[in-house]
Amino acid sequence: MQNVLAVVLAGGKGSRLDPLTRDRSKPAVPFGGCFRIIDFTLSNCLNSGIRKILVVTQYKAASLERHIELGWHFLPAELGEFVSVRPPEQRVDENWYLGTADAIYQNIYTIEKVQPKYIVILSGDHVYHMDYSQFVREHIASKADASIACLPVPLADGRRFGVMQVDEDRRIVQFREKPSDPEPMPDRPDLCLASMGIYVFNMDFLFDRLCSDANDPSSNRDFGKDIIPSMIASADIRAWPFQDEDTGKPAYWRDVGTLDSYFEANMNLISVEPELNLYDPDWPIRTWQPPLPPPKFVFNDQSQNPPRIGSAVDSLVCSGSIISGGRVERCILSPLVRVHSFASVRNSILFEGVDVGRNCRIEHAIVDKGVHIPDGVEIGVNHADDIARGLTVSEEGVVAVARNVRF
Repeated sequence: MQNVLAVVLAGGKGSRLDPLTRDRSKPAVPFGGCFRIIDFTLSNCLNSGIRKILVVTQYKAASLERHIELGWHFLPAELGEFVSVRPPEQRVDENWYLGTADAIYQNIYTIEKVQPKYIVILSGDHVYHMDYSQFVREHIASKADASIACLPVPLADGRRFGVMQVDEDRRIVQFREKPSDPEPMPDRPDLCLASMGIYVFNMDFLFDRLCSDANDPSSNRDFGKDIIPSMIASADIRAWPFQDEDTGKPAYWRDVGTLDSYFEANMNLISVEPELNLYDPDWPIRTWQPPLPPPKFVFNDQSQNPPRIGSAVDSLVCSGSIISGGRVERCILSPLVRVHSFASVRNSILFEGVDVGRNCRIEHAIVDKGVHIPDGVEIGVNHADDIARGLTVSEEGVVAVARNVRF
């Protein structure tokens, strides 16, 4: 992977994840207690042997940049290895990034200095494990100009993706971005073949296409809308199916772009056999871990009514958290969470520093960083009360508490 550069597009606004994205970009949203969403893409790079990584930011990037500064600046620069954050510079013109392709185009100068032979373009806001080295090797072996990772998805979901048709050699013969009428796979009328937004390009080929696109005033400067469709007829573009090596079935990949999909993906982590394994020693997920003590569970007084017992079951509890006489069930607690006596927290995600007062009842909720919930407050029990407080309630009834909410 010496001749490979990974470019991670991490400027996503993530408006469908509001209020979690009011103060941070989508890739910087916490996930699984102690991680950020972007940690999965960056860890995939390192686990795949890719150690030259550009992270292209734009929207509310301060939190993301701070996280990468703390947790991802350990690669030895003297060996030409790096995780480098690239904010918009307006180097090419006076515009900020107009689309995914424009984000790469405006960083051509930086990429040329690295002199890679192949460029892997990734999104920083998906959750999955993928060996990019296998993808790159198959791309090189195929002698294609570009390759696109793909997954079969239900036909109705195809409206959210780029949908492709391929021939028997996996060459892409048609590509449509977010079509209103996705075409099914020939052998599966209920599924369509969707782009994951993960690409491998030969560098010279990509630069030629980006420069040509930059001179087209009608272009959206976007890979899915412009670059990919324009290449199908004149270049060799291959599809690479993302499959589980053991089963041959489509592998785990989630776009956690809505409150409900985000909540569901997090809750899956506390299953007995989760689809995404955080405990695989051969595929570690790296992140910034502050120096905190272990989690603590205190009080076991069953003589009181109700009992005063500090417990957590079917849950992930991160460092520095204290369950002080409260009950936690099917939850994900980030670092430094405090749950006080007689509180009940169920089916919820609490971000760093959340403080749950005595006798509180929290159900089916996501609570952002540093929120103090006073004694006796109920969240997720009565949605009318939640809405009256200004909280966000999703289509499936997940209550989201913004970072600056005061009760």
